[in-house]
Amino acid sequence: MQQPNISTLGSLKKSGYISKTVKEEVRTNLIGALSDKRDVFEGILGYEDTVIPDVERALLSRHNILFLGLRGQAKTRMAREMVNLLDEWIPVVAGSEINDSPFTPISYYARKLVEEKGDDTPIEWLHRSERYGEKLATPDVSVADLIGDIDPIKAANMKLNFADEQVLHYGIIPRSHRGVFVINELPDLQPRIQVSLFNILQEGDIQIRGFKLRMPLDILFVFTANPEDYTNRGSIVTPLKDRIESQIVTHYPKTVDVSRAITEQEADLTQEQSDKVVVPDICRLLIEQIAMEARKSEYVDQKSGVSARLTISALENLVSTAERRVIINKEEQTLARIADFSGVIPSITGKIELVYEGEQEGPANVAYSLLGKAIRSLFTKYFPDPQTFKRRTKSQEGQPKKIQNPYQSIIDWFDKGNDLLLMNGLNDDDYKNTLYKVDGLYTAVKQYYPEEKTEDVALLMEFLLHGLAEFSLISKKGTEHGGYSFGDMLGSMMDMNFDEDSEEY
Repeated sequence: MQQPNISTLGSLKKSGYISKTVKEEVRTNLIGALSDKRDVFEGILGYEDTVIPDVERALLSRHNILFLGLRGQAKTRMAREMVNLLDEWIPVVAGSEINDSPFTPISYYARKLVEEKGDDTPIEWLHRSERYGEKLATPDVSVADLIGDIDPIKAANMKLNFADEQVLHYGIIPRSHRGVFVINELPDLQPRIQVSLFNILQEGDIQIRGFKLRMPLDILFVFTANPEDYTNRGSIVTPLKDRIESQIVTHYPKTVDVSRAITEQEADLTQEQSDKVVVPDICRLLIEQIAMEARKSEYVDQKSGVSARLTISALENLVSTAERRVIINKEEQTLARIADFSGVIPSITGKIELVYEGEQEGPANVAYSLLGKAIRSLFTKYFPDPQTFKRRTKSQEGQPKKIQNPYQSIIDWFDKGNDLLLMNGLNDDDYKNTLYKVDGLYTAVKQYYPEEKTEDVALLMEFLLHGLAEFSLISKKGTEHGGYSFGDMLGSMMDMNFDEDSEEY
């Protein structure tokens, strides 16, 4: 829609334009979107049946909103999407600092201009993209930042005393008049600053350095807060919380599929990277499983949460790790490997807060532990659970019988003293040839994936080795120069032959 070609208050009146409050605009446009079954919050995944309906109900009720949730739960993004529910263009008094409506001006400048010029008052058109204000709450935020202050320089230049309304400098909230204003991390705002918001939310008046102005600001307020902040850094004062009509609790993705969709949507990968590096499903699922493991780990501070940014950064780093190998080896394309996850570790350590026990272990060790647990959890979705071969079953005659272990030949190969060094920087050919050295490894994979391509088979072979190591059937150690060394475990731990007189192997 083009900007309307109306430049005076008189022309605006003749056009039949009807002014609405911000919350009425949002309500009207939301009703239209719901009636047309249009996606109001585009790109917000996993909230279709939980958070989004709550938000829509709050907006239909013309409520201010508090989003309460752990970090990385799209709280700010939800708030920014609300701008799309505003009318595309609105008229404002030309030159107004606070987007005064030509019909109901509230600033001294706009009131005076309309009084002097009447229907000849010049107007401008403001796009909805300019009707959004946002402030990150920090302990140093002042009332002057949010509400305003007396401007002594303006007073001196205009030769006015400090009692004149014209010397006021408006803060970010009055400047967001007729728009959406967001305060992120509300508990970080000092209590005395939170108190200054009481009247704005309820009565609509503000006070600046002794000036008590009746300024009915027209703003849709959205606040965000992390439950952890209530104890660690501050709290929301009760009277302010009472004035925020709707509190909406956000959450992390409830399924791996939703988490994966978010990761793939948000990961910033170039076309060049996508052409050079193919990321198979097993690697994408492993990334999501790492986050799932972190969200239940005893080493990770669950009050802090594990942001969706972990999986996004992890996918970007995984691709970059494989891309670096392609560049060094002068290859055109490669498949991401399990070994490439060593390049993902910095994405994990920077995205998790550790409890005391986790700090004692060390961030890197915790990250590798999460990776190992993720491999173990994902392994049984691709291959039979090794633990099922630890117990004997009964034959039809009621006699114990042995279960054929598909991993036995692999374990035996390592048990004979063989080891396998799988370096991160191997080119694709050397990578495959190295894996083929292990007796029974190729056969075990083809037994369950007979139709897979050579490249995918190699990845599954590597995954199988890592899985057996996580189930303590073979050993695995990281190397100094990047890579893994696989070997045998102690004979008593590796013997898969069943003792006739015991149910243990």
